[in-house]
Amino acid sequence: MAKKLVIKVTAGADAPERCSQAFTVAAVAVASGVEVSLWLTGESSWFALPGRAAEFDLPHAAPLPDLIDSILAAGRITLCTQCAARREITEDDVLKGIRIAGAQVFVQEAMSDETQALVY
Repeated sequence: MAKKLVIKVTAGADAPERCSQAFTVAAVAVASGVEVSLWLTGESSWFALPGRAAEFDLPHAAPLPDLIDSILAAGRITLCTQCAARREITEDDVLKGIRIAGAQVFVQEAMSDETQALVY
């Protein structure tokens, strides 16, 4: 069984079920003791900003701010460098604990030993 989980979420409010699934799987994995790295790309990039997750609503789904808090408590959330730049998001803009990094870091994480990568 993989000891690390790298999840890339590409969907945001444009595909709410897929988006929620990614955050839910990441939060459950963290709660299960798995080392988790969640990557925000595409439309999910907006959730790196304060207040944006609170605007997300999906019936019968855990609130996105709660999922983000639980992931940050014991895991890592990274905003894609190019996605941030296209949206004019800087490190000064993002929630505390979220870093900005690029594809090279994603590949390094995804290819490390005993790691499973998922894309939503």
